[in-house]
Amino acid sequence: MIMSSLQSLGFSQLEGAAIYDLSQEISSRSPHIPQSQPPFQMNLWTSAERVIRSLRKQGVVNDPGINVEHASMTFHVGTHIDALGHFSVGACMHGGARTEDVVGDLSLRSLGAEIIPPVFARGVLLDVAALSGDEYLHAGRAVTAQDLQRVLERDKLQIAAGDVVLIRTGWGRFYGPDPLRYALSGPGLGLDAARFLTGFDVFAIGADNMAVEVVPYEDEKVVMPVHQHALVEKGVYLIENLALDELAAAQVKTFVFVMLSVRFKGATACPVRPIALVA
Repeated sequence: MIMSSLQSLGFSQLEGAAIYDLSQEISSRSPHIPQSQPPFQMNLWTSAERVIRSLRKQGVVNDPGINVEHASMTFHVGTHIDALGHFSVGACMHGGARTEDVVGDLSLRSLGAEIIPPVFARGVLLDVAALSGDEYLHAGRAVTAQDLQRVLERDKLQIAAGDVVLIRTGWGRFYGPDPLRYALSGPGLGLDAARFLTGFDVFAIGADNMAVEVVPYEDEKVVMPVHQHALVEKGVYLIENLALDELAAAQVKTFVFVMLSVRFKGATACPVRPIALVA
């Protein structure tokens, strides 16, 4: 279990705390990147009417209607956490592992979602969108280390080892209304900002956008460098597609961050439903 400095948040006083749901809804309209991700699809595998009709033929008299779905999806849909095995730098993966040893034909042999621990940590919200005075940062706007330092100074915040740092760009407003725009572009962390955060030895970095990092990338010849830096080089998890507007509107800056992921063995990510507890 991941824990950090919670006494300053009044952890002993959490009875009756406000709960903020930080997750986005998953549906067939959920944003996905067409070139690299399949869309979320779900249908009923069995339905009450069909089951009742079948069981009646077998002599069953109490008409048990059973509904069961079947879903086709990538685990990178909706609000999710990236496993450490999601990325490599060439053939190098986190901890010095090699792709030939980690990546199997059907799943990851190691560094998968099954090793993501339950998270119970101090959360810190850095509302970068508020710096500009606009409702949101625009696509391609790279959040810099200087931006993050300004937010820390403005809100009198400090980041500690083990924290979960959440970046609000305001881009989450397009998750439902304009999923293609949301998925194919967006503001996000530049590489120097990511290095700034990992320098505090944080547990995870999350954001209200598709990739945590900025899209289009700062250098068109360097693709997803923040993922390579965080996941491969530093072992810092990335949480994508967070819903942060309600938390920001309430002027919450620090909180208890709680998140559980399903232990899908060999998966490169896992959908999650994180919450913020505010005493």
